[in-house]
Amino acid sequence: MTTSDGGPVTRVRTVLVASGVGDTIRTFPAGVPTAAAAAGALGCDVAAITNSLVFNLGGAPLLILASGAARVDTALVADRLGEGRIRRAAPDFVLEHTGQGVGGVAPVGHPRRIRTLLDASLRSQDLLWAGAGDHYSMFSITYQDLHRITGAEEMPVR
Repeated sequence: MTTSDGGPVTRVRTVLVASGVGDTIRTFPAGVPTAAAAAGALGCDVAAITNSLVFNLGGAPLLILASGAARVDTALVADRLGEGRIRRAAPDFVLEHTGQGVGGVAPVGHPRRIRTLLDASLRSQDLLWAGAGDHYSMFSITYQDLHRITGAEEMPVR
């Protein structure tokens, strides 16, 4: 498992700094692999946790950035996109396309650009927290900056 001293977290940090967000990464010794664990460690509402969920859309990755307080309605998203069925990606598919393991996927820092959707409900949060590339690290960011640095398409996903 990669920790914050290199690998995926370093790539995430590089993107954050280069985009003007700054290094807002925090690392937790006990790990924060779920939205509930992250919210507990950060002392924030689970709705402020941004889950980075990878789906398989016709063999291509689709990254959905969704509130930790919500479940993505894949049928709704598939209908809105009009491009076929969306399936939860297998762990090896996630690792191949993001360079990060399930439970620690960040919205940025992937080997190649991934088509990304941003849950419009996250806009209601003053500050968001997202995984930083492993199970131990999170970073803070505003909705506006997350939208800007990911180039995501805003969409209701539930």
